[in-house]
Amino acid sequence: MSRTSRTRLVAAATTVLAALSLTACSDGTGTQDEGRATGTSPSTAASHSPAPSAATDQSSLTDSTGSSAGTGSSGTGTGTGSTGGAATSAKRTPVSKAPSSSGRPVTCEGSTVRTVAAPLTRPVNHMLLTVTNTGGKSCYLYGYPVVRFGEAQAVPPVIEASQPQAVVTLAPGESGYASVNLAATDGSSANGYTAKTLTVYFQGRSGNGTVGRSAHPSLPAQGTYVDDALKVTYWQQSMDDAVTW
Repeated sequence: MSRTSRTRLVAAATTVLAALSLTACSDGTGTQDEGRATGTSPSTAASHSPAPSAATDQSSLTDSTGSSAGTGSSGTGTGTGSTGGAATSAKRTPVSKAPSSSGRPVTCEGSTVRTVAAPLTRPVNHMLLTVTNTGGKSCYLYGYPVVRFGEAQAVPPVIEASQPQAVVTLAPGESGYASVNLAATDGSSANGYTAKTLTVYFQGRSGNGTVGRSAHPSLPAQGTYVDDALKVTYWQQSMDDAVTW
């Protein structure tokens, strides 16, 4: 081949290569970096937030109720969370309560009281019954004393007008009172006799019959005179109320 022909062939090849280079640049693809994965843009990795650090303060985390889910720095769980309300204590000590029946009053009767019978000078022919609560609980002194002098079969009546507005309640150590009208002051009543013994029975809440043990207070050595005028008052909270009848 002649020198002129080779020169023309080289010039033609150069022109073709130049044309191809211009076409590649004009289609917008450019040259691709072979060191980067295909389809991954430079900003993809930077767009993800970093994972929470293990040193994050757990007291700032809240549950669905707004209360602190962690124990905080003190470990007690009683502090206030940074975003929620007051934190709930992790452990509560139950309040100790006494049984509901432990302080409930009982019915006064012979085994829980001390009963004393004392003659009165004023009013005359009267006796005062004093009942003192010797138990560990308060007791209710219901109704009136059911008394029996000697071997009497009949129960003396109660003075209805002496009924108090409320049931007499005796705390441990406290006393209740009732007076006994022993005999007519003018001697007008019949069937009088001298009794050497006295038995006092206690009524229950219903007022029907007696409950518990009876009491046996001592009488004067010479005995106590009673007749058909015998009657009793209701139990009273104070001595003054008892001796007015």
